[in-house]
Amino acid sequence: MRKLRAFDSRGRAWPAAAPPAFGLQRACYVDGQGRGVPVSFGDMASMLLALLSILVWSSLAFLNSRVNALPPFLAVGIALCIGGLVGLFRAREWRVPFRTFAVGVGGIFGYHALLFAAFRIAPAVEVNLINYLWPLLIVLLSPIFLRGFKLGPLHVVGAVLGLAGAVLIVSGGRVQADSAYLPGYLLAAAAALAWASYSLLTKRLPPFPTGAVGGFCLASGMLSLGVYFLGRIAYPGTPAPSLQALDWLFLALLGLGPMGGAFYAWDAALKRGDPRVIGALSYLTPLLSTLNLVLLGGKKLSPLAGIAMALIVAGAAIGSFGVIRSAFTGLRRRGGA
Repeated sequence: MRKLRAFDSRGRAWPAAAPPAFGLQRACYVDGQGRGVPVSFGDMASMLLALLSILVWSSLAFLNSRVNALPPFLAVGIALCIGGLVGLFRAREWRVPFRTFAVGVGGIFGYHALLFAAFRIAPAVEVNLINYLWPLLIVLLSPIFLRGFKLGPLHVVGAVLGLAGAVLIVSGGRVQADSAYLPGYLLAAAAALAWASYSLLTKRLPPFPTGAVGGFCLASGMLSLGVYFLGRIAYPGTPAPSLQALDWLFLALLGLGPMGGAFYAWDAALKRGDPRVIGALSYLTPLLSTLNLVLLGGKKLSPLAGIAMALIVAGAAIGSFGVIRSAFTGLRRRGGA
């Protein structure tokens, strides 16, 4: 009869008496010849956490459309502060090394600051398209940031199909690049690189608790509000926005969901799983976001959007095929043990 043994992210076997944890990088059956057969509990857990993040992020466009009359840095600052306060009950976990804190705040605040700066000086469609390079960058940069994550054909094909689908669904087949907006395009590319780098570095840094993300969000929110108030000082004649009860409701939903809770799930997913697979899955975000706008916002779904959805789903399935296959293989072996 085969024993179930657990291995950590460096391949070290845990004691036989210790039960395998669901969040481990790798859990294996040890057969009669001492070979480990992967069950991929950790990878499956990470996929579910990543899908949860993606599902929550898909509400961002709809919720943001309800507060788009507010100054961007004010809305982002309030939402991120709410997202940080959600994790206040785990404030003890906010004590992390400065390098870890800098990466967390730099990723969350840096991404939003660069993206909103890009939106101010370049057309929204093109900026959004460049922004959606971040899942592809997560896939392509995995071997550079992390050891042991070589790119396979399925990872690349899945990411490229997802990118093609995202291009179609965001642009509607109409893209007009203008060199006059080059600074905005570069800022959008920097935002995509910032988020991809943050996502990969959380797996490379010394281990830190997911609760620390609350501190990252709160600090990023305070920085965003600081930028907003500095703008108010620089341009004193700008009329102050008036926040209504509905504005506070949607800001709270943003903070609890796509600009708060989703970051916690995303951090946990990346620590447990394969970033190449998670990158391919991430292209489900524009697909689900479009469906939300259709169902909740009264938008119409075009035939081109249907083609884009097919490409994105195919890319996600191809990119994550290896994890799904190994997980089901492991579960079948477990049943036969």
